[in-house]
Amino acid sequence: MSRRALAYLDDELAALDERQRRRARHPASGEGLLDLTSNDYLGYAAARPVGDARAGAGASRLISGTHGEHAALEREVAGWLRVEDALVFASGYQANLGLVSALAGPGDLVVSDALNHASLIDGCRLSRARVIVTPHLDVAAVARALAAPASGRRFVVTEGYFSMDGDAPDLRALRAICDDAGAALLVDDAHAIGVFGPEGRGACAAAGVVPDALVGTFGKALGGQGAFVAGSAALVDWLFNRARSVVFSTGLSPALASHASRMLALARADEPARQRLARLSRRLRAGLFELGLEVPAASSGPIVPVMVGTEGRALALAARLREAGVRVAPIRPPTVPEGTCRLRLTLHAGLTDDDVERALLALRSAA
Repeated sequence: MSRRALAYLDDELAALDERQRRRARHPASGEGLLDLTSNDYLGYAAARPVGDARAGAGASRLISGTHGEHAALEREVAGWLRVEDALVFASGYQANLGLVSALAGPGDLVVSDALNHASLIDGCRLSRARVIVTPHLDVAAVARALAAPASGRRFVVTEGYFSMDGDAPDLRALRAICDDAGAALLVDDAHAIGVFGPEGRGACAAAGVVPDALVGTFGKALGGQGAFVAGSAALVDWLFNRARSVVFSTGLSPALASHASRMLALARADEPARQRLARLSRRLRAGLFELGLEVPAASSGPIVPVMVGTEGRALALAARLREAGVRVAPIRPPTVPEGTCRLRLTLHAGLTDDDVERALLALRSAA
């Protein structure tokens, strides 16, 4: 290996250090800390897989990597979400990447929210479609974009519950706009699945909206790993044959698929956990408001961003909170736009009222 060929990386890493954007690679360690960093919204991540399902799929889904556990999980997801079919992916990133790039192509138009997840952005790029990026949550801008002349197919891509801002689009308005324009609505509901809606079916179900494709994950509220795209039978068949992240990737571990089935059944019935999570979220926001900290007014639910502005302040506040026994995530570019650094507090149903008060007390001291 030529060390000289990659010598430029030393300078690039030094530039990240200078801008306070270099992340260290280390195991998640937080023993004794109040953890407000994970996406384990219902508190299921510590559950242990059971049964004798094999660890590896052995091949891509198209060759010999589809097992009974995958088929069972896909049937359960489709029944839960009241759609025709679902397709399991190895990760949420793969699901979004495969979905957008398999549906849209050259000559098509994709309208994408400015704060969409990187996996959606990369899916748009790989599709080679024309992409119009609209301001965050701006329904009128989406309508204007769809009104522009276009010869191909049209798609609107959004998150159902935005992972860094804790806010949500007007899904009913987007559905109506898409119907009027003959566009397909693609919703990444990863952070809402298990958390919102009847039986935890997500933000779309809570709004009474059926998107043309719904992406969800097993790695957040369901406490496991993997993801899915749910929708029509034709959509799922097309993705199975044409989504490159399915065709050219080993399938999800059957053991993890079996575990996801068990967690899904728990989440469907766990309305008490969802109610507790909502109550804790309201209390934390009220407490932050009392402290005079900036929380976006449009945010709700278990993702609570505390806006701090600069990289330095975000890192310093996170360090002081850790010293006080509270672990939070300082979020910096490129995860969020320049000048919008924040502490991202995430709640889970296993927290107590005392835990929230402890966090607020630490924030009072640190800020």
